Amino acid sequence: MSETDSGTTAAVRLSPGDPAPDFTLPDADGNAVSLADHRGRRVIVYCYPAALTPGCTTQAVDFTSAAGELAEAGLDIIGISPDPPEKLLRFREQEGLGITLVSDVDKQVLQAYGAYGPKKLYGKEVVGVIRSTFVVDAEGRIERAAYNVRATGHVAKLRKDLGLA
Repeated sequence: MSETDSGTTAAVRLSPGDPAPDFTLPDADGNAVSLADHRGRRVIVYCYPAALTPGCTTQAVDFTSAAGELAEAGLDIIGISPDPPEKLLRFREQEGLGITLVSDVDKQVLQAYGAYGPKKLYGKEVVGVIRSTFVVDAEGRIERAAYNVRATGHVAKLRKDLGLA
């Protein structure tokens, strides 16, 4: 990691071929979810700022809508946010979400993926979750990495990029 002019630490940036940082995090029900449990299948790991907010809701609903098609194509979905499991449970129930959401309250996994750090928000630089999506291959390596993705239309673009649309 390097220091930027503002004195903050620059975020990691993962690239295709890099090993995906492994993790074990609690889901909305408090059960441990590990990336390693998905070896042999491809996994979409997406990082989002906050449950129960408009953009994150749009993205989670879109992933839920595409989950069946993605599963048929051999892709599992794990969404990571810094929200506690109780909030993820409310999010899942309120929005009828059918995807795995995990809690990274201390932001260690988000940082390991380069999805937490300085970002622009309404023209100001703030530190927070950088909306990002990764496709991890069956061996646990990064196949695709996209940072600063838009919440709206992102799942459709991802499906197209993966040859599913």
